[in-house]
Amino acid sequence: MEVSLTSWILASLAAFVIGMSKAGIKGIAVINVTFMALAFGAKESTGMVVPLLVLADVFAVIYYHRHTQWSYVFKVLPWMVVGLIIGVFTGKDLPEDVFKIGMATIIIITVFMMFWWDRKKVKTVPSHWTFSSFIGIIAGFTTMVGNLAGAFSNIYFLAMRLPKNHFIGTAAWLFLIVNIIKLPFHIFVWETISQESLVLNLKLLPGIFLGFFVGIRIIKLINEVFFRKMILALTALGAILIMTG
Repeated sequence: MEVSLTSWILASLAAFVIGMSKAGIKGIAVINVTFMALAFGAKESTGMVVPLLVLADVFAVIYYHRHTQWSYVFKVLPWMVVGLIIGVFTGKDLPEDVFKIGMATIIIITVFMMFWWDRKKVKTVPSHWTFSSFIGIIAGFTTMVGNLAGAFSNIYFLAMRLPKNHFIGTAAWLFLIVNIIKLPFHIFVWETISQESLVLNLKLLPGIFLGFFVGIRIIKLINEVFFRKMILALTALGAILIMTG
């Protein structure tokens, strides 16, 4: 696989951002997706990113596993798998513009709803199964098509009022499981993962490790209230970047 210097730089920056994201700086995943798409093309990069995500998920699970709230994983995981399978068979040929505009619109509307909900004096955590199923199916679809489920999982965990470390630890296990499930579909159905791309992934591993280390340092400095506001702001910014990218 011939890789230009520009592609190496973009891919290394993407690996660094993935590490930071998995360390707890949620909402910035759209940046690594954009960098990888610029480096290797939109479709090819979707599969190339998945092994990097799995490696970063392993770091996150090792570091945050004690904070995992499994009840929330079990509520949303089955619906994410449903959305993922839908994405396998329909997302491959979906017009990119339709996908980007639709997803970005849903994210922005939901962020505004979360902002309004945060300002309410009486806060009721949404417990009906339709909420987790709706979020889960969309997250599963978007993670298969564009590795962009982070925005929807952010909204779900924020709505559940999870504290910072519980948020990060629960998301770590959820995405490790989901990204492992995605691997065979990218290898055998979409054929976006190859031996050459896996070798490239290994060469990008230091970038993930460095990003994870930096992310942990940053997240320790952020309090709960600021963390919640930061996630909402980064999620909304990510949606805008998706729409305009």
